[in-house]
Amino acid sequence: MRTRQLLPALAGALALTLPATVALAATGPLKPSAVQATADLDLAAVAAADRATGLVVAQIDHRDALADVLRLSRTHARLSDTDAAAAAAARGKLARWSTPRLRSHQRRLRTSIGELRRTGGAPDVAIPAALHAIAQCESGGNPGAVSANGSYRGLFQFDIGTWASVGGSGDPAAAPAEEQYRRAAMLYARSGASPWPVCGR
Repeated sequence: MRTRQLLPALAGALALTLPATVALAATGPLKPSAVQATADLDLAAVAAADRATGLVVAQIDHRDALADVLRLSRTHARLSDTDAAAAAAARGKLARWSTPRLRSHQRRLRTSIGELRRTGGAPDVAIPAALHAIAQCESGGNPGAVSANGSYRGLFQFDIGTWASVGGSGDPAAAPAEEQYRRAAMLYARSGASPWPVCGR
């Protein structure tokens, strides 16, 4: 695809030199000075083609970097429950950034998205040792465990209301284990072992 985009630029640069070269060739045998002029003209054409190619490649690289950053920004907004419209509105500002700055931002977004997927956006809190025993007791250490009646879910058998009260969204049993531990630690810091009256003893 990039080759097809480069061809018009190369053709345009070469088209600048062909008429002059043809005209020189049509005048008959070339004198040494004319040969030198033709060589200089050819070198100038190559340099112009190189500049045109470099410009096209730079434009393509910038466009691709911008598209990657916008896609990653939408993913980041979705995972962090922030306003996707605000991410879309940033397009005009991002388009003015240099390609290296876009690539650097792209790397930061990828790192942040990986962290969000691993933790669900839950804050990095200390995990009390007691929670490991509670998880084993409540769910056998299975992050996807669901109670017989479906009301209690995940490692710590959260109900949906309690899960939401510590910032969780969706199904606790579908959340990554690290997020479940972090949100359980938040609940433990707030209420101790009381949310787990049997396993927390």
